[in-house]
Amino acid sequence: MRPEAAVQVHHFEAMGTSCSLFAVNQPRGRLLEGEFWVRRLSAGMTRFNTDSELSRLNACAGKWMEVSDDLESILRAALSAYAMSAGLVNVAVLPSMHAIGYTRPLAEGPSVATLDGARPLRPLPEVLEVRDREAMVAFGSGLDLGGVAKGWMADRLAQELGPNAVANLGGDLSAVGLGPRGDGWPVGVAGQTLMLRDQGAATSSVRRRRWGGLHHLIDPRSGLPAISGLEEVSVVAASGFEAEVVAKTALLLGPAVGPAYCAAHAMAWWLGGARDD
Repeated sequence: MRPEAAVQVHHFEAMGTSCSLFAVNQPRGRLLEGEFWVRRLSAGMTRFNTDSELSRLNACAGKWMEVSDDLESILRAALSAYAMSAGLVNVAVLPSMHAIGYTRPLAEGPSVATLDGARPLRPLPEVLEVRDREAMVAFGSGLDLGGVAKGWMADRLAQELGPNAVANLGGDLSAVGLGPRGDGWPVGVAGQTLMLRDQGAATSSVRRRRWGGLHHLIDPRSGLPAISGLEEVSVVAASGFEAEVVAKTALLLGPAVGPAYCAAHAMAWWLGGARDD
């Protein structure tokens, strides 16, 4: 095994979560540029700022709006996530987020829940249309890009920091290259250390972002917080984006079907129920 290479490490808080960047043989300034990129892009993708690009798209419902290359790419990724998950990963979740009282960052506290207003989500292809540099959201609907955007961003950032780097954006992680010693990047997944090379990892959980018996993960079949029998799923897949989609889908499928879905779509996985530590 060859000697361990010098690794630059940079931690920061963004998007309401902890982020970490690691890169072999890169100057520290390169990682700082990565942080600035995350902050700049996430500012445009948040639904909590009425001036963000995503908020303007939601406010423009029923009309075509010009969008940036990055937002177009993330919206196309969201449509892919919907197809990959047979409709269980659906970013057209904004009405449900409002219904459960998740109308502002949880650090500011939830607002009043109006669960009677929650409805099953409309199929995403009926809600979102994307064409070259333009997008349209159907009237009465709205998008929350959430984990789909984080997985996409982690993959994009790891590639930019590469050829030997890791981007971890609040648990949506992408690792490229051989790692500092040539045997992969050591990544903790469900209490185990796995060595990842050109792979991604993600955890979907209802154990955090909870308030008053509610949580943030919406089941599109009901429009309400998911109750599937699983509370947390961690997976390793070919990319951070794929890992995010597989983990969320498996959690929504529950313990009866989730393991088979992971076996078909993930390289490694762990499923935690209500009694698991």
